[in-house]
Amino acid sequence: MFNTRLLPILGLAVMTLFNTLQAQADDAGSIRSPEWAQPVGDQYNLHQMTPTLYRSALPDRGALPVLEKLKIGTVINFLPESDSAWLKSSDIKQVQLSYRTNHVDDSDVLAALRAIQAAEADGPVLMHCKHGADRTGLMAAMYRVVIQGWSKEDALNEMTLGGFGSSNGFKDGVRYMMKADIDKIRAALANGDCSTSAFALCSMKDWVTTTGKEEKKL
Repeated sequence: MFNTRLLPILGLAVMTLFNTLQAQADDAGSIRSPEWAQPVGDQYNLHQMTPTLYRSALPDRGALPVLEKLKIGTVINFLPESDSAWLKSSDIKQVQLSYRTNHVDDSDVLAALRAIQAAEADGPVLMHCKHGADRTGLMAAMYRVVIQGWSKEDALNEMTLGGFGSSNGFKDGVRYMMKADIDKIRAALANGDCSTSAFALCSMKDWVTTTGKEEKKL
């Protein structure tokens, strides 16, 4: 059972880490690690993370020639608003997984990582939010840690110091990553589970659906 007396300590640790990262950002200037996502052009906050994964701010119809040149096959959107308006003239697939960094759950991360892995089978993938900093930044950091094996510190450094913009949501992202059990997330991803907890809402829905199907077979 989680010890609630640890919450103030955890909160202080998160704030200390965040303040340290912000101080590093002020000192970092234009210095960027070559392992971090690299800019592609000078619009839409577009960066390439891997040969098949890109991140950006909210694109528009003007971004289509760039995305087509990059052979983007799927766009994953973390906003509540659909991409249909600017993608309606394109064959690019759309996946919408809206969430807020101040309410992020392991199930949100698992859904995003699973969507990225599935979409990469059809070509390069672009994930985005409005500014390409907090929501996209957190999922990019979790991809680095869970899929690519980066340390939390390295992933957080990229998220906050990588030149993707500043955001109050960084605090929420840092807080979530500090608490995240990476081994459990990896296991859930490998097992096809929607969450790391059997009591999560999505897990309960899956259980009810499975039980209902089994009862129909009897």
